[in-house]
Amino acid sequence: MDPFVTLDATAQADLVRRKEVSALELVDAAIARIERLNPKLNAVTQTQFEQARDKAKRPLPQGPFTGVPFLLKDFLLAQAGIPLTGGSRFTRDFIPDHDAELLQRQLRTGLVVLGKTNTPEFGLLPTTEGALLGACKNPWDLGRSVGGSSGGAAAAVASGMVPFAHAADGGGSIRIPAACCGLFGLKPTRGRNPLGPELADPYHALVVEHALTRSVRDSAALLDATEGADPGAPTLAPPKARPYLQEVGAPPGPLRIRLGLRNAVGAPIHPECLLAVSQTANLLEELGHTVIEEDLTLPQEDSLSLHFMTVWAAGVVYTIDSFAQRLGRTPSPEHFEPFTWSLYQFGLSQGLSAFLQAQAELQRFARAQARAFTDVDVWLMPTVAEPPPPLGTFGAPPDAPLTPLFRAASFTPYSPLANLTGHPAMSVPLHWTPDGLPVGVQFLGRFGGEATLFRLAAQLEAAQPWATRRPPLFG
Repeated sequence: MDPFVTLDATAQADLVRRKEVSALELVDAAIARIERLNPKLNAVTQTQFEQARDKAKRPLPQGPFTGVPFLLKDFLLAQAGIPLTGGSRFTRDFIPDHDAELLQRQLRTGLVVLGKTNTPEFGLLPTTEGALLGACKNPWDLGRSVGGSSGGAAAAVASGMVPFAHAADGGGSIRIPAACCGLFGLKPTRGRNPLGPELADPYHALVVEHALTRSVRDSAALLDATEGADPGAPTLAPPKARPYLQEVGAPPGPLRIRLGLRNAVGAPIHPECLLAVSQTANLLEELGHTVIEEDLTLPQEDSLSLHFMTVWAAGVVYTIDSFAQRLGRTPSPEHFEPFTWSLYQFGLSQGLSAFLQAQAELQRFARAQARAFTDVDVWLMPTVAEPPPPLGTFGAPPDAPLTPLFRAASFTPYSPLANLTGHPAMSVPLHWTPDGLPVGVQFLGRFGGEATLFRLAAQLEAAQPWATRRPPLFG
C-alpha cells in the first residue's frame, strides 16, 4: 500500500498544505490504486487521468481539499464536456455543456476529479448492477452487492481508491451503499446542497447530493464548502449556526433518541441488523443518551409506499422525456432495462391527478413526522433490513419486470423516510457480521439538524472507531 491510502481527505490535504507532498503525488497514487483495484470491482466506469494529472501540475484553488483526488457519480452531476450516462443506453452519449453548481463548489475546494463511478440505470435500484455499466462488486465480498445507487462511489472509497466521492440520495442512495461498504454516509437536509443551475425537481424534492466518506470530519468539511441555495432554488434549508466542522468533536449533550423498528411495508429484519441496532442503543446509553424504544405510527403510513412509487415513477417519466427532448430521440423498450421501461409505463398510466394527490399525501406525512420530533432529538433505526445481499438478488423474470421494486422495498424499508420528509439522515458503520460484512445503523435528525448528527457521529466514531477496519480488497 502507498503511504496515502489510509489517510482521509483532510489528512491528505494537510500534507499538500504543508508541502510534504504535491497534488500530483496524491493524484498519481490514486490513479495507481484505481488501475490496480478497479478490474476486480468495476467501481470506476470513466476515467480522466491525463486531465487530472495536468490539473494537478498547475496551481489549484486553495481550499480545504487542495490536491485531493475525487470521483463523481455518473448521474445527476453535470460536468462540462464529459459524458453523463446515468447508467442508461438511452443517454450513454449525453455530454453536458456546463458544470453543475455543486461541482463548481466542490472544485473550488481544490479537489481533482479522476473520473466517474458506477450507478444503476437512472439510480433507480439499491444495487449497482446495471446493463450498461455492469455489476459493481463489494470489496468486503466480491459476490455481494455494494448497494445503490451510489454503489461505485462506495466501492471506490471502501477499497481505498479515493478518500471520498460524490454521491446522491433519492431514496437512500448515499446511506444504503454506506451500510453495505462500511462507510459514513450523510444525506443532508432537503435544499442544503444546490441542484442548479438546471436540475429540475421531478421527484418531489426527494433527491439530495453530497458524498460518501470514511471519516465524519471529511463529510462535515465538504458540506461546509458546498451548502447553501443557488439562485432561484425552490427549497431552502435552515441556516446553520456555525461551520459543521466545528460540530465534529463538540459534545452532543444528552440526547433523547427514539429507537423504532417498525417499517411501513412490514419487511422482516435480519438478526444481524437487529443486533447492530441493539448494540448501538447500548453504546448510546453508555455515552449518556436516553434511548426510548417506541414504534411510531404516523398518518398515511399505510399508503406511503404507493404514494412514493407514484412520485418516483413520475420522476422516471420526466427524466426519460426530458432527455428524449434534449437528445432528439424517441424512447422505446430497447433503450432501457425492462424494470426502467415498466416503471416508465406505470408513471405514464398514473395521470396528473394521482401525482398531485401523492404529493399532497407525502407533504402531510412529512408534517406529521416533523411533529414527531417534538419530544426526541434523533431517531435510530436500521439503515437496511439485511446485510449486503448476493449479486443478482434484484433480478426479474421477463414476465414480472417490476419485481426488483418489491425486492428493493423489503431491503430498504427505512431509508426513504428521510427523503419523503427532507430530514437529514446518516448511516454509521458500527457493526460487522461474523463473516465480515458491514452493517450500518441509521439516525434521522430534525429538519435542518445536521449539526446534531455530526456531533453524535463524531462521538460514535471516537467511541467505536471504524477507519481501521478495511475490506480484503484494499489499497
